[in-house]
Amino acid sequence: MDPLKPSPPQETKLHFLDYWRIIRIRKTVILAVFLLVVITATLVTFVLPPTYASTARIKVERDQPDITPITGQPINSSYDPYFIQTEFEVMKSQVVLSNVIASLDLNRRWGDKYNGGQPLKTTEAMLLLQKRMDLRPVRNTSLIEITVYSEDRDEAAKIANSIAESYRQWRLDERKEQTMGGIKTLRQQFDDQEQKVKEAQAEVDRLRQKLHISDADANANQPSPSIEYGNIQHLEALRIQSEAQYEQQKKLLDQLKSLSHDELQRVLPTALQPPDTLLTSLLEQLNLAQQRLLALAKDYKPDHPVYINAQAQVDDLERKVKKTVDGDVASLEERVSSMRAFVDSLTNQVAQAKEIDINRAAAAQPYYDAKQRLERLLRFQTILDMKIAGETTDVNLPKTAMVEIVDRAEPAQFPVRPNKPLNIALGVIIGLIVGVGLAFFIEYLDTSVKTIDDVERTLQAPVLGVIPQNVGILLDEGADSPYAEAYRVLRTNLLFSRKDERLNSLCVVSAGAGEGKSTTVINLATVFAQSGQRVLVVDSDLRRPTLHKILQVSNNLGLTNYLLKQNTLEEVIQTTSCPTLDLMPSGKLPSSSLGILSSPQMREFIAELKRRYDFILFDSPPIMGVSDASVLASEVDMTLQVIQYRRYPQPMNVRAKQMVEKVGGNLIGVVLNNINVSQDESYYYYSGYYHGYYYSQNEEEAADKETPDKPDVSEEKSSEIKQKY
Repeated sequence: MDPLKPSPPQETKLHFLDYWRIIRIRKTVILAVFLLVVITATLVTFVLPPTYASTARIKVERDQPDITPITGQPINSSYDPYFIQTEFEVMKSQVVLSNVIASLDLNRRWGDKYNGGQPLKTTEAMLLLQKRMDLRPVRNTSLIEITVYSEDRDEAAKIANSIAESYRQWRLDERKEQTMGGIKTLRQQFDDQEQKVKEAQAEVDRLRQKLHISDADANANQPSPSIEYGNIQHLEALRIQSEAQYEQQKKLLDQLKSLSHDELQRVLPTALQPPDTLLTSLLEQLNLAQQRLLALAKDYKPDHPVYINAQAQVDDLERKVKKTVDGDVASLEERVSSMRAFVDSLTNQVAQAKEIDINRAAAAQPYYDAKQRLERLLRFQTILDMKIAGETTDVNLPKTAMVEIVDRAEPAQFPVRPNKPLNIALGVIIGLIVGVGLAFFIEYLDTSVKTIDDVERTLQAPVLGVIPQNVGILLDEGADSPYAEAYRVLRTNLLFSRKDERLNSLCVVSAGAGEGKSTTVINLATVFAQSGQRVLVVDSDLRRPTLHKILQVSNNLGLTNYLLKQNTLEEVIQTTSCPTLDLMPSGKLPSSSLGILSSPQMREFIAELKRRYDFILFDSPPIMGVSDASVLASEVDMTLQVIQYRRYPQPMNVRAKQMVEKVGGNLIGVVLNNINVSQDESYYYYSGYYHGYYYSQNEEEAADKETPDKPDVSEEKSSEIKQKY
């Protein structure tokens, strides 16, 4: 069958149970930090002296006089969103607090209390006072709460009231000082303006005499026109009317010129205004003559004297009509020409009048410019005079600084600090948060192997077995040991992971010391032997052998003696209490034989053992410490790496795996050892089920017995060795 393969690496995601596992594992740290913080908070709460608070409430508005100012405008009614915050800073400033310190003699009083009898400087006392005061606005009102904290309840009330009074007086003084300073500036500006008015008046008088401006003109703001304004308006209206008539007659003339003689005869009688009566009479006579001619044509021939006479009369009338039409057209042309000349004459008259006005205005313009400057200066001087009078009157009006003390501070009955229930509750909450946070931080810094996912993700190797904590020696505990099932699972996975059934030599390695290699080797060998297979355990940790201590046998003869050809194989192999399990101790290691494991004798030795036994298990030293483990990994068929739960960093285990692969070893899988099932519930189904079943069965058997058997000495010694290795 295919060997077990590691699952592909997955993205690390913490589940709720992972958080709970961390809390359970680190519960000691969490509890210690929690108790430390709570006890510290409680002690500090009861050690701190009581602090009292007194609050004065004031109403703060913008400065305004008690009556309407003479200007009729309020001083400043615009909305300022930063007004309250600005007043907070003013209350904390030196101009207010220095008066409080001086009035209450806080330099001396606080110097005696906090400075060993030496008076405090004003700046030092002000810093101390700023720390003790708290300013807060009352929501949706113009009220401000001034709260002062002190160990003396009477002192807190006095300071709060003094701050309110000092701030109120400062507002009064500041408003008066600003107003008087403004009046002084206005008076100085008025004097300067008065001098400018005198200079401007002298310039106006000089220009009036130089340009010969009349008295009537002197009262005007611009030059007088050369003719009356009504005449100019009449000429302009007449020009517009004449031009309109000209355009109308010219348009009529152009239309008549485009007509034929016959069309003119029909149109002229109605087109001309007034109508031409002569033309109308001739046209009527011509019409009658033509009708008479048509009537004679029925009775007379064209050469008849009567007809000829009628024809002559028609021709004569037509000549007269034509002559009259031509005369009317010529008369219309003459009239249009005359109207054009009249319009041009009116245009010239208007232009000449305007030119005279422009020239006269240009000549007198300097005078009127100077006069306008004088008027502006006079208006501004008048405004300044009224402003000075208004401000002088306003400053003498009774004023109330818009600071009203609504509630005066009273000595408090109970201290406000320390708040014992709150401090203790905060200590409990903070202690719990800090403890849990520290636990997770320590867990984050802990890079050791914690889960099967850690192994398969970092080492890319399958986990063949999970061994619980406090495992005993199966040779002593028997086949029904509560931990035997974990090793049976390991044996099964190991057999399925082999690519070839002929691979029967196994070396157990680990990155560091104390990870449980020896226990794993002896218990795994025991499980193999209990299944009826012939197994040999070889203690190849030549520097620190332990298997002979676990099995309580002699280490005088062993692997080194055989490799040095001092003894035969039968002489160095020792039997155990299990018939199919043999042990080869390490033997004594001469100083001249440190590299004996890499000798040809070792390879021949392994080949010989493979023919005699079904499985051969080698216990090795830590692979990161000496080279013996790497040599063994390269010579045996399979290598099994033991990793102890939460002992060494993951990079160290990765390095151990890389060393095995570098020498050509066949790393078949990993054993995760020393799992604390009681703390980490995620490993319960790897060993907890069988462990619980075993103990429930033993309890039932013990209940049937009247007296329990007395444990023998060998079991007690085995337990001592188990705890040591």
